Amino acid sequence: MTKQEWKTNLRALVVGGAGFVGSHLCRRLLQSGYEEVICVDNLQTGRIANVADLLGSPHFSFFEHDIVNEWPVSGALHEIYHLACPASPVQYQKSPIHTFKTSVLGSIHLLELAKEKGARILFTSTSEVYGDAQVSPQNESYWGNVNPFGVRSCYDEGKRGAETLFHDYHEEYGVDTRIIRIFNTYGPRMSAEDGRVVSNFIVQALRGEPLTIHGDGTQTRSFQYVSDLIEAIVRTMQDGVPHCPINIGNPYEISVNDLAERVLRMTGSRSSIVYIPLPQDDPCRRRPDITLAASVLGGWKPVVGLDEGLSQTIAYFRHLINKAV
Repeated sequence: MTKQEWKTNLRALVVGGAGFVGSHLCRRLLQSGYEEVICVDNLQTGRIANVADLLGSPHFSFFEHDIVNEWPVSGALHEIYHLACPASPVQYQKSPIHTFKTSVLGSIHLLELAKEKGARILFTSTSEVYGDAQVSPQNESYWGNVNPFGVRSCYDEGKRGAETLFHDYHEEYGVDTRIIRIFNTYGPRMSAEDGRVVSNFIVQALRGEPLTIHGDGTQTRSFQYVSDLIEAIVRTMQDGVPHCPINIGNPYEISVNDLAERVLRMTGSRSSIVYIPLPQDDPCRRRPDITLAASVLGGWKPVVGLDEGLSQTIAYFRHLINKAV
């Protein structure tokens, strides 16, 4: 049986599938010949528009549901992708308890489903489990520097708790788990309102509004284009990948000030830059060590450079803004 023939028999559940990353993943699975991709999303931050072109496919189905509540699946199920949870501070701080429940209760419900079905299950954790890291770059053995009572705790600690659940379900029940820690990711289908720095800067620049920088802008980030992340997710679900957390990101590090200047140059915008106070517990440095990913994911590494990725993302937002006028 060929790999492609094997894939045509697969049914996959993508929770959070109408979100930014989830919608890209649904397309990738369908393009790979999956028999059925079941997309579940509560549409808190996901949008039907992200998967509208998939709704007519006989291999794709969409259900509006909040994974904080159990959700049964009839028939065979081979893969589960847990992408549910708002990923930007603006969104996840709107309802901290619900954010925490999405990571923890949602994980319990999906892990129980994986145990019932004998399915392989992946959890999309986050670089935020490292908190305001005191080491750089961050590797998977670093335990982090996380405030358990801050405004970001519902997200940071929710993800850390979910990682524990995935580890323990594998150890106690033999569930075939995967964990990736995603570093800052950007690209088309991001929401203009999600508060992430790349989308904020691009939208502000295109609208001629001042670019808003928190703090003095010397803090650094490492930005990964969404197609590189999707490739890593697909590879993580292959046979032989370990059950431990794996960093997925782009090690290229850039200051927020430099990112703002690059966006202004690439958009041709004459917007000014304004500085506002730094939010509580905002990390000073964020850069992944991807040595483990390269080792266990068949030499995976990001291939899309920042200028190339920004160009594609700017084109996406320019189209959205022009369409709305």
